[in-house]
Amino acid sequence: MTVTFRLVTDLATSPERAFALSLDVGAHERSMAASGERAVAGTTSGTIGLGETVTWRARHFGIVWRMTSRVTALEAPGRFVDEQVRGPFARFRHEHRFTASAGGTRMVDEVTLTAPFGPLGRLAERLVLGRYLRRLIADRNASLRSELERGGQDPASSPSVS
Repeated sequence: MTVTFRLVTDLATSPERAFALSLDVGAHERSMAASGERAVAGTTSGTIGLGETVTWRARHFGIVWRMTSRVTALEAPGRFVDEQVRGPFARFRHEHRFTASAGGTRMVDEVTLTAPFGPLGRLAERLVLGRYLRRLIADRNASLRSELERGGQDPASSPSVS
């Protein structure tokens, strides 16, 4: 079984600003502070680009995980895709879309994941992973919204958190 979900977040900013902040490694780290997520290899600061990878280290479910993702599509300022190339999932794909809306930007996240371990993985997907990752990405989006509304620094010039 594969878990797929879609989240829609409305942001009071331009698609260009939302797109740029979503590709900023430091913004990602700030949005995932609760899990201690840090970029430890690949692109570890600044903006990640097409074909580039980043390896994240984080604690989820009391376990330290590493996941390497590659940006496999990038069409500024409307869309990018990151996909796991090494890590805990059999498959993980996250498409980010940004379109202008009356209030600023509509950001749509579409996530598809498959857990490893056959029947045990399918059980984990159904019981835990789908809900957990939906909440994790919703929390990340709330953090991005807050950062954009505070009028924080331009992501291209903001230093990443170490």
